[in-house]
Amino acid sequence: MTTNYLYNQTDSRAVGGTRFRDDALHPRSGRSVEFVPVTPDLPRTVGALRASGHVQRPVKHEIRDNLLAALREGRDPWPGIVGFDDTVVPQLERALIAGHDLVLLGERGQGKTRLLRSLAGLLDEWAPVIEGSEIGEHPYEPIVPASIRRAAELGDELPVVWVHRDHRYTEKLATPDTSVADLIGDVDPVKVAEGRSLGDPETIHFGLVPRSHRGIVAINELPDLAERIQVALLNVMEERDIQVRGYTLRLPLDVLLVASANPEDYTNRGRIITPLKDRFGAAVRTHYPLELAPEVELVAQEADLVAQVPRHLLEVVARFTRHLRDSSAVDQGSGVSARFAVAVAVAVAAAETVAAAALRRAALTGEDTPYARPVDLESVPAVLRGKIEFASGEEGREDEVLEHLLRRATADTARFALRGVDLDELAVAVSTRPVRTGERIPAQDVVAALPQVDALTEIAARLGAEGTEDPGPMASAAELALEYLFLTRKLAKDESDDGDTVSYG
Repeated sequence: MTTNYLYNQTDSRAVGGTRFRDDALHPRSGRSVEFVPVTPDLPRTVGALRASGHVQRPVKHEIRDNLLAALREGRDPWPGIVGFDDTVVPQLERALIAGHDLVLLGERGQGKTRLLRSLAGLLDEWAPVIEGSEIGEHPYEPIVPASIRRAAELGDELPVVWVHRDHRYTEKLATPDTSVADLIGDVDPVKVAEGRSLGDPETIHFGLVPRSHRGIVAINELPDLAERIQVALLNVMEERDIQVRGYTLRLPLDVLLVASANPEDYTNRGRIITPLKDRFGAAVRTHYPLELAPEVELVAQEADLVAQVPRHLLEVVARFTRHLRDSSAVDQGSGVSARFAVAVAVAVAAAETVAAAALRRAALTGEDTPYARPVDLESVPAVLRGKIEFASGEEGREDEVLEHLLRRATADTARFALRGVDLDELAVAVSTRPVRTGERIPAQDVVAALPQVDALTEIAARLGAEGTEDPGPMASAAELALEYLFLTRKLAKDESDDGDTVSYG
């Protein structure tokens, strides 16, 4: 049985159901953590559990009841899920309320795994299990021979332990080498060597699905499972039992089985066998953010930014991603993932690259507070080129395509943010007094070089650069306006020998 570790309850930090004392260090810091096991004050025997009035519920009923309670109370059952409120979430909630196993169909990076993991939040925070049970059986209903025997021998003194909901969610990435033994189980040669006969059900070593009894099993990229392995799931989903090498053991499992798949795998390549598709009660389609605002929110929420990145630059990143999804130069069959914008995968992506460029510039120029500026966007195409698959015939034009789409995203963002602002005054002033920018030009120098015109006051107000003594926000706002004037051919610019950019009329 896994021990749950809790710190004192006044601190709300937690990682995967494992919580830490106030004086402990987070495990991702790479330093040692002192664990202090604490268990909730709950019944410790099956007799005490019955006396407490505890009612056993199947896992699907538990999820349904908790979901309905959250909806009645106005609580968000899906924290961190953005852009699905009116599309995916209602379908998902209806499927869960109906008690259906389900598969999420969607392109890469649409948040399918994030959505599946959020299902654990709909389980009861603590669930009773028989102490020492290999598959987490409910104390009222032992199902393996060893637990049935112990329950008969100990009666009301059968010991009970409590498992946190995070430990009742199990996730498996489907890979071609996944075996039936991994998912369902197999004969354990060690148990046979201990003297048990091959016909003894207690020689079975249970796989991932039985060990998730009374919990949620999520299989990512289900079509990647070999067809003969998919067959092993048929009994689990329909009869709710397992078969291992011809054993007559009937194991009534209580699981919610969910999966993810790309729609082309699910419908065109035929990688999910028909009987398994038929057993899913619901297929829910996901999508990329339909509007710009949710995409920007996703970037801000998910990106690990090492410097301040203003919203207008996050909008540039989001628009850049959306332009890539619509571009005929990009192979849309491979998908332009939301990961491209937030870099939750292996590579450093757009928003994090911009923040890193700002931090590097601060180190070079001695700025106290790194603050991202449009000049930092120049590093994005080179870093992210490897994350995009281009259409055939675009060989050699990859950088040109990315730079063109980035300029479009920048112009669209500036046009939207600065609509109604008279920028001609700024263009005229800069034509007589050029402004130098670049990754080696500190923000205070950019601000000092700006002309004193009323348009800059309005630009600062529109782009959140008011009310601060830090020159970073003003420099970032002004650079966006200057870049927009250049892109609309109202200003020219040139690159000096040292790499700086000079804007002039």
